[in-house]
Amino acid sequence: MKTTHKIHTPAIALLNLVFFFSTSEKAAAQNNSGILGIDHVGINVPDLKVAVTFFQDVLGFTPVTQLGPIPLDAGWKEANHINPATGAVTIKMINAGTGASIEVFYYADNKGSKTHPNSDDIGASHIAFYTSDINVAVKYLKSKGVKVLGEPFLTPSGDTAGETWVYFETPWGSKMELVSYPNGKGYEKSNPKTVLWSPKTAVKKPASDDFDLEKKKAIIEGHFEIWNERNESKRAALLNKVYAADIEMIDRHFISEGTGEINKFVTELQQKNKDFTFTVKSFETHHNIVRVYWQFGTKSKPAAGTGMDLFVIENGKVQKLYVFVDQKE
Repeated sequence: MKTTHKIHTPAIALLNLVFFFSTSEKAAAQNNSGILGIDHVGINVPDLKVAVTFFQDVLGFTPVTQLGPIPLDAGWKEANHINPATGAVTIKMINAGTGASIEVFYYADNKGSKTHPNSDDIGASHIAFYTSDINVAVKYLKSKGVKVLGEPFLTPSGDTAGETWVYFETPWGSKMELVSYPNGKGYEKSNPKTVLWSPKTAVKKPASDDFDLEKKKAIIEGHFEIWNERNESKRAALLNKVYAADIEMIDRHFISEGTGEINKFVTELQQKNKDFTFTVKSFETHHNIVRVYWQFGTKSKPAAGTGMDLFVIENGKVQKLYVFVDQKE
């Protein structure tokens, strides 16, 4: 059902536009064990509140389920190599965007080792998060006080040529990674039979809540907050919350791919128009499609520029952004 919400009647003549959107889903190939893929990765943390706050407020993830505190009996502790004196366990499952979830374990009165394994120790592991613009992501993490271990490294050759990565530490000292390869990796150029899975190319289909009106309103508000935010670090956080990492913004003159390119474009636009802001005139919704009519200008001349943005929402974020700027007569 189509819903129209008007604040002011827009005096904009639009061309008849037809958009064809289709989603396809690749069949998951089972191996002999019946395994389809990775469901989640588990990590232990010394403080559940600190961990959840970090994943939620810094990385933008969503806590979903919780089990416990669950007392563990002696038999379970022995079978699973847990110190006999350690207390109950609480388990929090966190949605980490496109990909496997993160299962966080907190043991009360933990009597296990408090020392993180060295990188070359057996059992050492890390989680890597994909970003479309690693430099923007690093700048954002640093603005949140996160310790980044060195500078992003671009792989110059070989199978992973084109991949950039850097490690960072969580507040409790676990090592994690940012990784980016917006133009693919070296091995892909030889058209391999098997291609590594990536969040940036994962098949997407609209989630049921993509049709929820209140959530679409929140996305519209977030969209304009992004374009009016002058602080680049704050804008980067908003971009990650509202836009998909591999969003495409299509204008008649250019195409921007990824939140990093859009962030750069917004900065340049604001520098050229110091006192200008975007305001909403009206919006229309139809399933997971949103059309927003806007104006751009100063307080004394708020409609110096006008136009329409069309969103395609997938999995709760803007996946496609088509920009139509009205031509002055």
